[in-house]
Amino acid sequence: MKPLDIALCYESVLPNRGGAETYIGDLARRLAADGHAVHLYASRWDAASLPAATKYHLLPTPVGPRFLRPWRFAEACEQALKTGGHDVSVGFDKTYGQDVLYPQGGLHVAAKQHNLLKFKDPIVRFLAASGKFLDPAARSFTRLEQRQYLGRKRPTIVVNSRMVAGHFRKYYNMHPENLHVVHSAVDPKRFAAEDRAKCRAEERLRWAASEGEPIGLMIAMNYRLKGLAQLIRAVAEVPPEHNFRIAVVGHPKFHKYGKLACKLGVQDRFLFLGFRVDPKDCYFAADFLVHPTFYDPCSLVVLEALACGLPVITTKYNGASELLSVPSDGLVVNDPHDALELAAALAKMLNADYRRHAAAAALKTARQWTFDMHYAKMLEVFDDVREAKLLESQS
Repeated sequence: MKPLDIALCYESVLPNRGGAETYIGDLARRLAADGHAVHLYASRWDAASLPAATKYHLLPTPVGPRFLRPWRFAEACEQALKTGGHDVSVGFDKTYGQDVLYPQGGLHVAAKQHNLLKFKDPIVRFLAASGKFLDPAARSFTRLEQRQYLGRKRPTIVVNSRMVAGHFRKYYNMHPENLHVVHSAVDPKRFAAEDRAKCRAEERLRWAASEGEPIGLMIAMNYRLKGLAQLIRAVAEVPPEHNFRIAVVGHPKFHKYGKLACKLGVQDRFLFLGFRVDPKDCYFAADFLVHPTFYDPCSLVVLEALACGLPVITTKYNGASELLSVPSDGLVVNDPHDALELAAALAKMLNADYRRHAAAAALKTARQWTFDMHYAKMLEVFDDVREAKLLESQS
């Protein structure tokens, strides 16, 4: 393939913050290593986390009300790209004017609907929806999304799950041929520690956990959306003869969930560990992942767990569930509010024989979809876009 001149567009690229920012850093390093010219259009970045050959284009930091800032960055980015002359420009999240849009967070309109699912009571759900209708940020972001995908210049769209592709068809009547499904991926080498057994033993010692005690892991920053309360209620339904605990890693403010666990009499089954800059040792110390989310386009924690050989419990609202071979490497529940369904999945995961076979299958699944494969598919999309632009310029 002829080297690409490629522009990556995102307001803030600080890879240590995770999410799209980590992905952009990984993609930029791989592109640069393969000889492609990488340009970054952003308002701030961490140059130490990006390839040395990156060419930076500083855009003004958007100011003003929250609901206007994405519009201002998108407009500045679109104007700057007009003189860039790049083969391909790629936008992430709330921006427009690029050749390729890759909304790793999914569609705003779909996320808004899924966020309402966390309210079990229909009346509370209705009130929450009414509040969002009056929220200027929610309305602004919906209009911005329509500008992204339904504007005069239609971008090539990459989505990270079939679930998100379905949302594009449902909300914007997008034809499947205009959508490229490229699931998210992680680099398994990040979890290939030679001293993994030592890391596991040391972490479990901090948890006061014996080697034989099954421990599930939940990693999340938004506990409400990711179903922590529902998990606590499900744990209360698991028969008391089962000896296990759940380690919860993520947002440091977990006290109300600790109170819920106390109220339901399961406080001894939870370890609230708070924030970890690098939760790798937590994966090593755990025996399975539980992620009862109400919305994840393609959860990276699920992919990271599989790369560590952890079988997974998640929900149908997670695009990463499409990569599982249920029940070989994990289990998928239909409704996080269904405490008995989630409790049954936990009980199955506590079976040592099942967990041992599922752990081996999880590693096999992780090897079947790696960042190398993801990167190769993204390059195909980029090269197709370059060729289409070249043909258009010659016509």
